[in-house]
Amino acid sequence: MELGDVQRVAVLGAGNMGHGIAEVVALAGYDVRMRDIEEDIVREGYESIAWSLEKLAEKGLIDQDPEEVLSRIDTAVDLGETVADADFVVEVAPERMDLKREIFAELDDLAPEHAILASNTSSLSITEIASATSRPEQVVGMHFFNPPVKMDLVEVIYGERTTDETAELAYAFVESIDKTPIYVRKDVNGFVVNSVLGPFGDEAAWMVSEGEATIEGADAAMVHRKGYPMGPFELSDLTGIDIGYHVRKEAGKPIPPIVQEKVDAGDLGRKTGRGYYEYEEGDGPTYEPGDGEGFDTLRVEARMINEAAKLVGNDVATAEAIDTGMRLGGGYPEGPCRRADKYGLDTVLDKLRTLHEETGEARYEPADYLVELVESGRTGEEAGAGFYDYGGDGGRDYQFLNHELDDRGVLAVELDRPERLNALSQDLMEEITHLLNDADAEEVRCVTFEGAGDRAFSAGADIGGFGELRPTDAMDVTEMFETVASFPRPTIAKIDGYCLGGGHELALACDLRIATADSEFGFPEITLGLIPGGGGTQRAMRMLTECRAKELVFRGNRIDAERAEEWGLINRAVDGEEFDDVVAEFVDDVVEGPPIALEVAKSVMDEGADASLDAGLKLESQGFGLLISTDDAAEGTAAFAEKRDPEFEGR
Repeated sequence: MELGDVQRVAVLGAGNMGHGIAEVVALAGYDVRMRDIEEDIVREGYESIAWSLEKLAEKGLIDQDPEEVLSRIDTAVDLGETVADADFVVEVAPERMDLKREIFAELDDLAPEHAILASNTSSLSITEIASATSRPEQVVGMHFFNPPVKMDLVEVIYGERTTDETAELAYAFVESIDKTPIYVRKDVNGFVVNSVLGPFGDEAAWMVSEGEATIEGADAAMVHRKGYPMGPFELSDLTGIDIGYHVRKEAGKPIPPIVQEKVDAGDLGRKTGRGYYEYEEGDGPTYEPGDGEGFDTLRVEARMINEAAKLVGNDVATAEAIDTGMRLGGGYPEGPCRRADKYGLDTVLDKLRTLHEETGEARYEPADYLVELVESGRTGEEAGAGFYDYGGDGGRDYQFLNHELDDRGVLAVELDRPERLNALSQDLMEEITHLLNDADAEEVRCVTFEGAGDRAFSAGADIGGFGELRPTDAMDVTEMFETVASFPRPTIAKIDGYCLGGGHELALACDLRIATADSEFGFPEITLGLIPGGGGTQRAMRMLTECRAKELVFRGNRIDAERAEEWGLINRAVDGEEFDDVVAEFVDDVVEGPPIALEVAKSVMDEGADASLDAGLKLESQGFGLLISTDDAAEGTAAFAEKRDPEFEGR
């Protein structure tokens, strides 16, 4: 079976996860039948979908009529009726192996022979679930994250007998519902995200239990110094201390004393009003930035990196899949493999070995793959290779951007941090700089920039990623913007959605800007007590009148695309359905134009903008004189005389 053969999807479960998955699948255009064991549960799930769709429409996050989406969703209580004509079944029952095996045994009898049977389990063995059927090769794990409507990640998990055909179809199905899949190629406990996430809370709990840290210090350090969205104890309170406790218990892992104390006392986090922090009689998390100055963050991160190395070394997942999973599923500022390469894998290995020697604890034993990388000289960025390659062998893996150079010479660059609205982190800016500096300008005719996802070009700088940035370092963060601005070929910003702060500054560094009508522009930095960087203040002053530039900077407000076009910030504001066509027209004109003349025109205009009129005119004359003797100029003149289109070759 191929993806095009999937028409009807059955979702078995109408609770929070079940109705969320049903909603996502229906939004993608599939016919869905949602089932649960009681009519009341099904009705509540359906009503929740209706409410969610209305909210999404009100906020402009979907362009479909909610009623049209709802019309694609049927409900049922009878399992046989639900799956009788299903091509794809997603089971979303409670996390009990006996229950899931019972359901899959029934599915084996009731679902069509060709149907893919997927389980949304977050922790149970796909192999064991599949063993309840006579077709384990058609059973696959599909672990959605909560809430499915908002969370982008889905882990696609192989059981021992899952075929590549089944897993690949599940992967394609996830992409078709506008989610990001990662392969988990072996049925390991915790899959990818939970395996790597485990030590985040576990190691911090051991450190507090042993008197080496405080709860507030651990949380403050991991959030304010390392950029994680929550500290380990704050996160545990949110998810439920008992959840992590039972996961460790079932896996036979030692329980940190502080965790055992909380479980014994019934203080399980937000849901009980008290956990590591007070919620009923207090304000919740109490940590502040300075609380974490002495906390050993590497001890926590080394263990997460070690878990990632085990997964890569055992062919469970690639480094790219792990990092994508932790960014999208865990909200990490960057993946553990990329961060490890930055620290130096030898540094991480030394930390683990020291802890292992000092304590004898098995949790610090280095992964074989980590040892292999270090012993082979692949110790990270400085060595040119680690988990990733960094150009030491003529290539480089990028984590936060996608790029492609087509046969016409169009270098398409996509900022790939949709989970953070493509915010510009230091790493992303460094990758853009490296890509453009490494590009062969002779092969490039034009560069386009756009943002991944459907919400933002770039919503600004990733403030969380600058946790340990010194003031003197911040004075140098404009290198990327200058690299874009000075690139010798025309650059075009394709703006769809938010274009704010650093993202706005990147767009202004480009030569041309085209935006969808519902895009928004602005410099919100002043509301943070900062000013626009990346040349934002200076380019705005040169593009706009002084009063408009100062209005944007001083007030920190957003303006819509129509006003941005009126003011001269962008070249065009167009409706969404016209966007790709208008961009293509601009790109075609640039690509088909004379490369040398375009390069000279860009240089003369950019340099002349900062010079006196006399100096600018001299630059223009020099440029004209340089071009008059080129083959392109001869070709352009001949083509004009012969009434044909010129064919410029850049000579």
